[in-house]
Amino acid sequence: MVAAQEKEHLVIFTDRPDDLPWDIEVDVLVIGTGGCGLIASLAAAQKGVQVFLVEKEKTAGGNTSLSQAMVPAAGTRFQKEAGIEDSVELMTQDILHKNSNGSDPELTRHVAQESPKLVEWLNDSLGIRLDLVTEFIYPGHSQYRIHANRTKKGAHLVNDLLQAAARYENIDIAYNAPARRLIANRKDGAVLGAEVEIEGVGKNLARAKKVILALNGFGANREMLAKYIPEMKDAYYFGHEGNTGEGILWGEALGAALDCMGAYQAHGSVAHPHGTLLTYVTVSMGAYHVNLDGKRFVNEYHGYSEHALDVLAQKEGVAIAVFDDRIYRTVQDYEDFQQCIRMGAIRKFDSIRDLAASFRLPVEDTVATHEAFLKAARGEAKDPLGRREFGKPLEPPLYGAKVTGALFHTQGGLKVNKRAQIIRKDGTPIPNLFAGGGTAAGFSGKAGPAGYLSANGLLAALVLGKIAGEAAGEACGQGS
Repeated sequence: MVAAQEKEHLVIFTDRPDDLPWDIEVDVLVIGTGGCGLIASLAAAQKGVQVFLVEKEKTAGGNTSLSQAMVPAAGTRFQKEAGIEDSVELMTQDILHKNSNGSDPELTRHVAQESPKLVEWLNDSLGIRLDLVTEFIYPGHSQYRIHANRTKKGAHLVNDLLQAAARYENIDIAYNAPARRLIANRKDGAVLGAEVEIEGVGKNLARAKKVILALNGFGANREMLAKYIPEMKDAYYFGHEGNTGEGILWGEALGAALDCMGAYQAHGSVAHPHGTLLTYVTVSMGAYHVNLDGKRFVNEYHGYSEHALDVLAQKEGVAIAVFDDRIYRTVQDYEDFQQCIRMGAIRKFDSIRDLAASFRLPVEDTVATHEAFLKAARGEAKDPLGRREFGKPLEPPLYGAKVTGALFHTQGGLKVNKRAQIIRKDGTPIPNLFAGGGTAAGFSGKAGPAGYLSANGLLAALVLGKIAGEAAGEACGQGS
C-alpha cells in the first residue's frame, strides 16, 4: 500500500485540470520504448491518432533489446505452412500448466488468441518477419510455436520497430525524457497525462486522452526486490538497468490491483564471469550441466527460469554446461552465443576427460556422469533425475562453458483486463490508463521462477502492447 504522503510524489492530483499549465497535448502518451511501448505506439498510430512516446534512457530497447526476440504464437499461418498443428487452447493449457493455474485463465486465453494476430501483423503491416523456429521445442511448449527474427536478437527487433515507427508522421519520440509523475483527476482518478522531464527543456506537463505504461518491471529496484522477491535481491541482474518499477508504483498510488508480485523470470545459463547469455537452446538440444563435483544435480529440461536457483544452489553458484559440435553448429549464429565465443566463455575438447581437467572437475566422477547421461540419451537406462528429452546423444568433440544463475525480469505488476486497461481492486478500470509488458502482471504464476514458460516475457510485452495501443487509439477516435 502506498502511503498518502507518498502519493503526491508519484501522482499529481488536480481538481481543475483545465487550469494546469499544459505544455504538450496529444491523443496517446506512451511511456517506455521497449517492445511493448513501440508496438503500442504503432498500433495506436494506425488508428489515426497522435502518439507521443517518451523514454528515460538515451536509446530505445529495454529488456526487449536484451532478449532473443522469441515470441510464442499458436495457429499462425507460418505454422500451417510448416505442417504444424497448434491451437489457442493448447497454448493456453501449456501456459496454465507451467504456472500452476496462477494467471487469469480468461486473460491468458485472450492473449494466446491474439498472439497469431500479432505475428502476422508484424509481417504483413510492418514488414517485420518473425519466422517459425523448428530446430527445437523449448521446455513446456507442446508444439513448435516460437517465432523469431533471423538473428534471434532482440536489439534487431527493436531497430525494425523503430524503422517502422519512423514511417508514421503521427508518432513523436523523445529520449532522455523520463516521466516523473502521472497526472490524475482527484475526483475519479482518471489519468490526464504525465509530468515529463525532457532533456534541455525541463519539466513539461503532457496532457493525453489515454496513457499507456510500458516501463517493464522492477528488476533494477533493489528495494522492491527486497519487498517482493527477497531471494533474488542480491542476485546478478541480467535485465535492463532502467527497469526500476515506477509504472507499478504509479498504478498502485491510483488504487490499481497488484498481482503475481513474487513471480519472476530467471535464467540458469549465463556464462560466468563473462556475463553473457549461453542460450538454453543448448539444453533443449541435448546438453547437460554438472556442478564442480562433476555431477548432474537436476533434470535440466524442466525450464531455464527455475534452473537459475538450481545452479545458484551449487558450490560457488556455478555449473558447467556440456554440449557437442552438433549443438554448437546449430546455435553458432545466435548473437548471444557469438558473444560468448568472442569473450572466450566456450572451450572445445576432444574428450570428456579433457573437459573435466580444464574446468578442474574430478575427472573420474565427471566421466561417470557423462557415460550415465549418454546411456539415458540412447534409451539404454532411465535417467535417475527424470529427464526424458535428450535430443541426439552427445558425440566428441565436446564443448564446455561455466554458467551461473541470474534474474532476468520480474513478472508481477498491475492487473489488467482484456483491453489492457489497468484495473482497481474492485475490478473497475482506472479511466484512460493502460499497461503491458513488465508493468502489467505477466503469465508466470503467483511467485517464484518456475511458472515462467519460455518466451512469455515477449508474449506479454508485444501482445499486450498491441492490445493497449489499439484500444487506446480506438477510444480516442470515439472521443471516450
